[in-house]
This record gives sequence, C-alpha cells and structure tokens, in this order.
Amino acid sequence: MKPIRRQRLILIVLMVAGIGAGVGFALKSFNENLMYFFSTSDVLAGKAPPDRLFRLGGMVVKGSVQRPGDGLTVHFKLTDYSKEVAVQYTGILPDLFREGQGIVANGKLDGRGVFVADEVLAKHDENYMPPEVKASLKKQAASKPIE
Repeated sequence: MKPIRRQRLILIVLMVAGIGAGVGFALKSFNENLMYFFSTSDVLAGKAPPDRLFRLGGMVVKGSVQRPGDGLTVHFKLTDYSKEVAVQYTGILPDLFREGQGIVANGKLDGRGVFVADEVLAKHDENYMPPEVKASLKKQAASKPIE
C-alpha cells in the first residue's frame, strides 16, 4: 500500500472512531438524564429503580400532610386510589400544593421505602392534572373490579 493511502486510511479510521466515541458519550449522557414516571402502585410493586431519580405522581392524601418541627421538611402521602407511598420533601412547596390535589414529585426512594423528593410540581389551576397522573389514575380505575 502506498504511504499516502495508508495515511488516508488511518485518518478515516480515527475519524470514524472519534465520531463513534462522541455518539456513545452523548447517548450515555442522555440515558443518565432520563427521568421515568411511576405511579404509587408501580413503586410498591418494585418497578421503580431504587438507586435512580424518577418521577412519582398521584393525589395528595387528605389528612396526610405533616410538618414536624419548625423546619422546611414536609411529610405527606401520595395515592393513585389503589396504593399509598410516603413522601418526604425539604424545601418550599408550590403555592398550589394542597391535600386532595394531583402532584408530580422528582426524587428517589430511600432505604425505608420513603420517596425523598428533590422537587414537587403542583397543578396549574383547578381543572389541570399532570398527564402522567391522569393516565395512571385512569389505568387504576380500569383495573379495579366493579362492585
């Protein structure tokens, strides 16, 4: 093989390897930043990853909001009308957060099975419900037997 062709071949191989590495890094970064949505039934069924961030949605159970001490920590429960998951959040809650309303929280499970939220997202107005929560509640209603 002539030296000029050999140099071109090496250059092409290095370019393809560089592009492949770049695409690999981009896909890895994209996969690490994905945040999947789970309902409370999915979390209790063990479908949610115990060591990764995910979104948990549902309705805030009436009478479950507790504010122990004078800090910003809040404990409450979320439900999809089938199962309940305890949630702990430290921070300022959105103004529209209240019992009986739909929310989506970002966070992960701790060792005790409590969802530790990093962010709590509340609905926009009285007619709005996050699409993930609405679909989850419809799914639970469809799976319940008619009494």
